[in-house]
Amino acid sequence: MSDETDELPEGVETRRRTRWSGLVGVTLARWRQRATGTTAGRIASTVGAVALTIAFLLVVTGIALALADGGATSRDDADVRITPTEGSTLSSVDGVEGPRLGATNERAGTIRSHDGVEHASPVLVETARLESTDGDPRTVRLVGVVPDGESRTVAGLPMDRLEPGDSHYANGSYDGPRNGEIVLSHTAADRLGASDGDELAVSRGPMQSNETAVTVTVAAVGDAGGEGGEGGAPIALVHASELQSLSGAADGQLADRVLVWGETDAAQSAATDAYPDASVEVAGRSDPTALFEDGLAFATSVIALIVGVTICASFVATTMGMTVDEDRRTLAVLESIGVPTRGRLAVVAISTGITTFVGSLVGIALGAGGIIGVNAIASATIAPGAVAQFHPLFVPYAIAVALLSGLVAVPYPLAVAARTSVLSEVGR
Repeated sequence: MSDETDELPEGVETRRRTRWSGLVGVTLARWRQRATGTTAGRIASTVGAVALTIAFLLVVTGIALALADGGATSRDDADVRITPTEGSTLSSVDGVEGPRLGATNERAGTIRSHDGVEHASPVLVETARLESTDGDPRTVRLVGVVPDGESRTVAGLPMDRLEPGDSHYANGSYDGPRNGEIVLSHTAADRLGASDGDELAVSRGPMQSNETAVTVTVAAVGDAGGEGGEGGAPIALVHASELQSLSGAADGQLADRVLVWGETDAAQSAATDAYPDASVEVAGRSDPTALFEDGLAFATSVIALIVGVTICASFVATTMGMTVDEDRRTLAVLESIGVPTRGRLAVVAISTGITTFVGSLVGIALGAGGIIGVNAIASATIAPGAVAQFHPLFVPYAIAVALLSGLVAVPYPLAVAARTSVLSEVGR
């Protein structure tokens, strides 16, 4: 008796699994038949709508990710980047600027001493006003670096056009001689009307008096193979310690990030040792978590998600509802052979899920192509580098969004299916 009792639930469970696998098989066969038969147009339009929505979502999210990873001043050829994290103890300008790294000059020197590391440089970004050749001040984004004489790129500009080293730092005293050099982007040079050899007066900003202004000499109007186009931002390279002194960042040796060149593993290890609480990013690996750290990028991606789910769900609900309405006879046949209401509704739900899943796969391909296209157009017109990034996590993200849209949309086709009965179809 006990053996029969123990076997009964297992047999029931087996029959249940067989029944559901049969329903899934029937649904797949039916969906494939409809996708290649006379109703292929409606299936194709639904898949296309989902695909276009997902593609739009991925392109916008890719742009937001690139925005979160940094703008024009973050273009460089470094192998490892060290950036501060929100709420870190390395943030030291309360309520005025974003978090910055501290002791960057000193720790960059420590990083440079590691085997496998070729060079390390703090990077400080500040907005300053430079007096143009016509006497009017112009706003330019200054990027402070420590060059080493090698051909390296920061902010899309060549570091080797600056004198190697950073003599003004003077082991942290900031009383060494100034190099007084500046490398201008083409846009900055056009804005200032400056060329090689010109002298420009620099001040930290409108809150500082002209008495604090210093003079720099244009060492080059540089092009590192990317930024030199006409549509770039007005950017210029200067020595890091001179910009730190000018901006008040010398107290604490502050910088926005530290760049490291060399063997990837060695550079990453040295960076982690120097800044264990900071974010260490290897070049070529975009970090999706950056979206949550940038308010504008996060808002953009969230809006794109809401719009995408709304549009996708609305279209799927409408088209799948129409499809179910046309497929009432099949549902009636299922009822006549004993498939319960729950099973018939499951067929509709699975069919909706298949449609959105296929649409998501097509959308991923279109989104990846769209990101490539956006970058190509931007590079040829207004931007010197990539303005959108694709990350492998976009694949499960796109599938999840498509299935979520299908979940939001499925109540309407289920309501249509629930009103179908054998008697009503026989009457028709």
